Amino acid sequence: MPISPPSPTTTAYLSQQKLLVLRILVHSSSPQKRPDTEFCGEAKVPPLASRRAGPFFVWPKRVLYLPQRSTICSVSVAQPIMLSVPGRRAARLPVHRTSLSSTSSISLLRSTSSCLRGDSSRQQRRSIHSSERRTSTVADLPGSMPPLPPQNMDANRAPLSVLPLSMILRSLATTVVSSSPILLPPSLRIMVALAHAKNPILNPDKNPLLRFFLKKSFYAQFCAGENAAEVRHTIGRLKNIGFTGVILGYAKEVVLEGSDAKDMAAAKLGEETARDIEKEINPWRDGTLETVRLAEPGDFVALKFTGAGALALHQLKNRLPPSQHLGASIDAICELARDRGVRLLFDAEQDMLQEGIDDWTMRFARKYNDSPDTATIYGTYQAYKKNCPAVVSRHLADAQRDGFTLGIKLVRGAYLGSDPRQCFHDTKEDTDACYNGIAASVLTRQWSVTVQGEGEFPNAHIVLATHNVESVRRARAICDAGGAKSDIAFAQLQGMADEVSCELVEASQSAQKENANARPLPVYKYLVWGTTGECMKYLLRRAQENKDAVQRTRNGRDAMWAELVRRCKNVVGMA
Repeated sequence: MPISPPSPTTTAYLSQQKLLVLRILVHSSSPQKRPDTEFCGEAKVPPLASRRAGPFFVWPKRVLYLPQRSTICSVSVAQPIMLSVPGRRAARLPVHRTSLSSTSSISLLRSTSSCLRGDSSRQQRRSIHSSERRTSTVADLPGSMPPLPPQNMDANRAPLSVLPLSMILRSLATTVVSSSPILLPPSLRIMVALAHAKNPILNPDKNPLLRFFLKKSFYAQFCAGENAAEVRHTIGRLKNIGFTGVILGYAKEVVLEGSDAKDMAAAKLGEETARDIEKEINPWRDGTLETVRLAEPGDFVALKFTGAGALALHQLKNRLPPSQHLGASIDAICELARDRGVRLLFDAEQDMLQEGIDDWTMRFARKYNDSPDTATIYGTYQAYKKNCPAVVSRHLADAQRDGFTLGIKLVRGAYLGSDPRQCFHDTKEDTDACYNGIAASVLTRQWSVTVQGEGEFPNAHIVLATHNVESVRRARAICDAGGAKSDIAFAQLQGMADEVSCELVEASQSAQKENANARPLPVYKYLVWGTTGECMKYLLRRAQENKDAVQRTRNGRDAMWAELVRRCKNVVGMA
């Protein structure tokens, strides 16, 4: 039977000139098909005489046929797919989904179709790009609801329109290099040489020409500045764009190689010396304290323990408590952050150090996370690790037992190149399921198969640090449905996934225009500060991360190119 198109709050926007691919769960009594299987079809424009029997949907000038003797169980819009229409250019369809029951969908779908006659191309620019096609829905998450399409926004605006032209051009150049199989390998080799350079010619802090080139290109793309004035200018510019705030980090760090670990074990380090204090701990402490002072109330500061030097590396690797002066330095940082209303994110690092980092995180969380309304200390949890759900569950149980608030920064992970392969999930799908399951459980404060526990869920707050569009949409859906019980912040790296960040910003701004009492979506950008030389290891990790996510990088490149074309058309009056 024909069914009217759904309303704008239940499915993707489309126009009469575009094809729509639907993923439909059907129960079929046909012997050729298994019961409760998925059927994927296209909305087409066949001649009336060619219509076949069987359930079908009628969209404006579009008819979708299902197999005969089939009962519709659910309907969802598939992930974006490039479809060509005769006589028209190929178009990327939005990614929004809906999941409808076989009984309630009939009445739910009987709503106005006026939304389907809007300008599809503008809505497509507002959709978030996805790195791959997925078939899962948000229905499996506790307390979740299907993701909603973007709010109605100014027809002349696109999410990336909030960015200045210089950022668009720089992002386009960066993503072109990162997504090119020809340009990326030599670029990575150059970055490795610069990050580990001992020759002054290859040290940006000692070579002014090299420093000038890097600071105007890659450094400007990902970093905040070399001094307080530059950092404050960058933070102010991001907040003027519409971001809630920043996650600011001090770039100095130490990367532990396998040979370093052996040398440390042979030396039997552990005694805190005057040299450790003067040359390593104090400079790291002072730099981190300055970072807290540069951040504004409500911002985050990312803290890397490895920046404190060889003694900290030794203590973390052997799961020892911080030495006296190092512990006092961390206390000073935590106290200043709490006094200023700044939150601290203790970064995850290489696997050989992570258990020690977790020990230190919980030590200081017990001490400073004494308010149920906020958390000063956030630990970082890497969802690509098989043990991540168990670690989160254990820390939640500790928070429940000891009566403190747990701060969770959830990431997928950034040490694929250095950590043992057996630590990771077998497939990306397993990592995605782990990430989304943890996020949903903490956000809704419900125990689940992923995050297991007993009794009342403890106070917890979460930072979703992800460039994955589906994870962002799942979390947004929970928030939009009123299911979020924990405070949430969305975070992306500065210079990456701007199409994700800017859509969150515009969705928040649009919601507040429609309802002055609407709660804004907290969106943060992560960036580091320090000299160009100090930031090279951080920039190398960003380049390696782009290598490991080529499809996502291409999506970012395409988004930047589309935005540049849109602006050019506006200039010549063709938009």
